[in-house]
Amino acid sequence: MPVSVNFYIFTLITHGLFFPMNSTNIRERIFQLRKELDEHNYRYYVMADPVISDLMYDQMMKELIRLEHEHPGFYDPASPSQRVGSDISREFVQVRHKYPMLSLGNTYSREELDDFDRRIRKSISGHFEYVCELKYDGVAVSLTYEKGVLQRAVTRGDGEQGDDVTSNVKTIRSVPLRLRGEDYPDLFEIRGEILFPREGFMKLNRERAGRGENTFANPRNAAAGTLKIQNSSLVAKRPLDFIVYSVMGEDLPYDSHYENLLKAGGWGFKVSEETRKCSGLEEIYNFIDYWNKYRLELSFDIDGVVIKLNDYKFQRQLGYTSKTPRWAISYKFSAERAATKLVSVIFQVGRTGAVTPVANLEPVKLAGTTVKRASLHNEEQIRLLDIHLDDTVFVEKGGDVIPKIAGVDLVRRSPESEPVRYIKNCPACKSRLVRLEGEARHYCPAIDTCPPQILGRIEHFVSRRAMNINMAEATVKQLVNRGLVADVGDLYSLTEEDLVNMERFALRSSQKLIQSIENSKTLPWNRLLYGLGIRFVGETVARKLSVAFPSVDLLMTASQEDLLAVDEVGDKIASSIIDFFSRESNQLIIYKLKKSGVNMEQSGPGDLYPNDNKLENKVFVITGSFVRHSREQLKNLIGLHGGKNVSAVSSKVDYIIMGDNAGPSKIEKAKKLNIQLISEDEFKNMIIQ
Repeated sequence: MPVSVNFYIFTLITHGLFFPMNSTNIRERIFQLRKELDEHNYRYYVMADPVISDLMYDQMMKELIRLEHEHPGFYDPASPSQRVGSDISREFVQVRHKYPMLSLGNTYSREELDDFDRRIRKSISGHFEYVCELKYDGVAVSLTYEKGVLQRAVTRGDGEQGDDVTSNVKTIRSVPLRLRGEDYPDLFEIRGEILFPREGFMKLNRERAGRGENTFANPRNAAAGTLKIQNSSLVAKRPLDFIVYSVMGEDLPYDSHYENLLKAGGWGFKVSEETRKCSGLEEIYNFIDYWNKYRLELSFDIDGVVIKLNDYKFQRQLGYTSKTPRWAISYKFSAERAATKLVSVIFQVGRTGAVTPVANLEPVKLAGTTVKRASLHNEEQIRLLDIHLDDTVFVEKGGDVIPKIAGVDLVRRSPESEPVRYIKNCPACKSRLVRLEGEARHYCPAIDTCPPQILGRIEHFVSRRAMNINMAEATVKQLVNRGLVADVGDLYSLTEEDLVNMERFALRSSQKLIQSIENSKTLPWNRLLYGLGIRFVGETVARKLSVAFPSVDLLMTASQEDLLAVDEVGDKIASSIIDFFSRESNQLIIYKLKKSGVNMEQSGPGDLYPNDNKLENKVFVITGSFVRHSREQLKNLIGLHGGKNVSAVSSKVDYIIMGDNAGPSKIEKAKKLNIQLISEDEFKNMIIQ
């Protein structure tokens, strides 16, 4: 139920805060509101742990703004009220940087990174460490703090001077206007990147397109454009974020980069938990390879990795060229681009019913391969690109990412070309497509009768990471087309006689396939669960569910509340599981699998230690990197021994398992909440004693 204004007033009265105010009471109330709103800002935007409703926050903010307006003598430039912005337009003033904001040298190859490391080692004797950071694709700014209060925010500009964007930056909730604690220098600079999260970027572009306005090409352009708006009240309405990457000053707590970053986290700044110290190239390459593969899982864009020397004395020793520091370099992920002609657009249906538009292209060489097709993702992407048939399009491919169309060469567009229109009906079964709330894709609802969905589910079920049945796609098609298999449960009824008369099958190949199907019956329960193809249930979630629900019967009867208690299972996954098992067609599949003797229970010991309930009712958070176990192994061990793993630190957490380079914000919060910090070895002792 929404909190009413009357309830808010009642709350003030009960706390002795709603009464006729004299100047002393007004001052105390303003100071109290500022302090509480600062704390709520920090908890929500930096710690991701809000404790009051949005409505209550808004009511407190409105009261503060009213009191400050009525009593201008209590003005404070660091007041939380400054975050709502002003509708007064201001020209940007150029400000010279105290420390030049130089660009980093870029490299795209390991050979160049090897050369960078060799140059460092020639200049420095003895042990040293690197620091690896994500290279954020946003807008760099420098913030100046004096006696703990934000004084100025300046863009990079030309490196020597930039625009004063203080009024706009004050609206960013993850930028502290007044620092926490008391151990910060009297005067210092914080440098970081202003980002536009992808979800907010897509929403902004939808709104602009709906108003007939030009859309932004990417989140970086959206962030840069927002910072240049001269009406800060409009800036306040956009979900900009700020992540720190450097602390600069003459009286810093430490003489090392990484340690000062951690310290800045304690002052109220958002510092990336992904930043790592590395002792050599092997660890650097591991960091690069990981984020090149998983960067799309972040909520914002990155375009590479930054490598820096950690120790300031070595940084000073190496110094700078005229444009770049010699002690740092950025490794940029490659995203090659080529221009080619769009021939046609087809629409493919996947095993979940998701419809994906695919562009057929004139063949073009890109990243060492010949590209003939590229994904267009969804209707929204087609509309944002304003793509027409016969357009000359720009295709990008970075690392292992599927080629995608990144833009259109409008100069080469023919006046007669027709825009690409998204289909209304399934291309395979002609069912009317649906678009689920909160999702960008369209879906075919004919789950049990749409041919591509049937084929896709079987192909997924027999795949190596699921049930590992040695069956090619062509074989799956033959079985379905001949009416031998309608769902995955039918695979276990196949005989050699069914197969021997099919194309490319003889007695020996038929026997091998039947044996492969038979072998799959003994695979662990989590492999079958993944193979069932429940929407949103990947390998990791399947493993966690198999531990929490050690048999198919337990999972089928689990409630929404039961499912939500499992680590990494949210409302979307829980609803999908319940929907899957509520369908009669899927209940029939489970019956067929049971009847055929397929293993549908968790059995045997855990992957490292015996299964028991030593951690029952205990809640853990894992942070950092570890020597003996991977993070995933630790999560599995917690579940196997009856505990629960969560990602956010709160008063409900019992232990923090702390590895190397543990997240500073999590550790700080744990100490404030008196949560016990334990090492990897201490955790191991908990489960083997």
